[in-house]
Amino acid sequence: MTESSSSEAPPAVSVVIPVRNEAVNVAPLVCELVKHLNQSGSFEIIYVNDGSTDHTESELTRLMQSRPWLRQIKHQTSCGQSAAVRTGVRHARGSIIVTLDGDGQNDPVFIPKLLNALRAGAPRIGLVAGQRVGRKATAFKKFQSRIANATRNVILGDGTRDTGCGLKAFPRDVFLALPYFDGLHRFLPVLIRREGFEIAYVDVVDRPRLAGKSNYGMWDRLWVGILDLVGVWWLIRRRRKLPQVTEVKHNAG
Repeated sequence: MTESSSSEAPPAVSVVIPVRNEAVNVAPLVCELVKHLNQSGSFEIIYVNDGSTDHTESELTRLMQSRPWLRQIKHQTSCGQSAAVRTGVRHARGSIIVTLDGDGQNDPVFIPKLLNALRAGAPRIGLVAGQRVGRKATAFKKFQSRIANATRNVILGDGTRDTGCGLKAFPRDVFLALPYFDGLHRFLPVLIRREGFEIAYVDVVDRPRLAGKSNYGMWDRLWVGILDLVGVWWLIRRRRKLPQVTEVKHNAG
């Protein structure tokens, strides 16, 4: 088994999962993750408890007693999905990050495919993004998502048809170099392209959430704010190619 404890060398992969009030989904998802992560080298799983008011904290604490590779980082109050992802990445020990939602809709079976695509494309690939097929959502939510994605594509031209899929893989240092703002997770493809990297895509099969109901609202999950779109558009236009720098050393001889 290739699980990594905190006393060992840093894991190859850190899985970051933002959750809010997902106590019933934690244990089943952890079991699935272990099954598929064992194919990909050493790992750790970081749950970012985003101000949950149910038993998410105690359930994670129970599971952590027998799983040294399972960690919990807690927000005292809910700060949103982007903040939770950033917290998890900042606390991660692995150089490669995988993110997915905590409700079970993102199937961990696709994680090895994301990691293989990232490693095969290194160093030019800065992000491998899951693209959902057979999405399990109401017709109204699908309509909202199509409108939001189309609007974003018209303004930003990022070529990504589904930025709402939580399944993503990227180098930790690439993510931490990005400007942070609320809603960042919706703009990862265009912002990582802005840094000079390419994006790869993997089709993933969507499935119903394991249990419970959605805990992030429409604005957090489906729509991007007009101000965010304008702000990201401005960032892209202000990007300038950095000069190539070479240090000239004095030859003492």
